[in-house]
Amino acid sequence: MAHPILAPVAASITELKRDPMGTVASGEGGPVAILNRNEPAFYCVPAPAFEALLEKIEDLELNALADSRAGQDEIPVTLDAL
Repeated sequence: MAHPILAPVAASITELKRDPMGTVASGEGGPVAILNRNEPAFYCVPAPAFEALLEKIEDLELNALADSRAGQDEIPVTLDAL
């Protein structure tokens, strides 16, 4: 069965065991697919890329919340009331 590899760089588990930081560095800041018997077992993602991914997910969640509240009744407020 064919499995998509969703990373531009792939390495074997053996390579990861031999040189973990070198394997991560080979992705040049992006994810590295770790293969077990030529099938992706997991993805190794550097910390900055993972943090950026979490920020994007948070932005999507906040946008969905804002969109859901967009149709609610507005409350008029004056600048003096603030």
